[in-house]
Amino acid sequence: MRYSEFWELVDEVFGPQVGRSLAADQVLGALGDRTSHEALDQGEDPRSVWRALCDAMEVPEQDRWGSDQRRPARR
Repeated sequence: MRYSEFWELVDEVFGPQVGRSLAADQVLGALGDRTSHEALDQGEDPRSVWRALCDAMEVPEQDRWGSDQRRPARR
């Protein structure tokens, strides 16, 4: 997942205002007590950050990948 895809999903799944606020303010234990924004700035993989944010916000799996269902390839 690219950084741009991360931000597109944030906007689509949470809405632009709420999503950007969550990314900036929501501290996530799964990311070492960092926000999504901090984790990305420190080089964390966007896919890992996305999963951590969705897990914390209890986003159902079927709703995590947006309307076009762009599921990332498994590694």
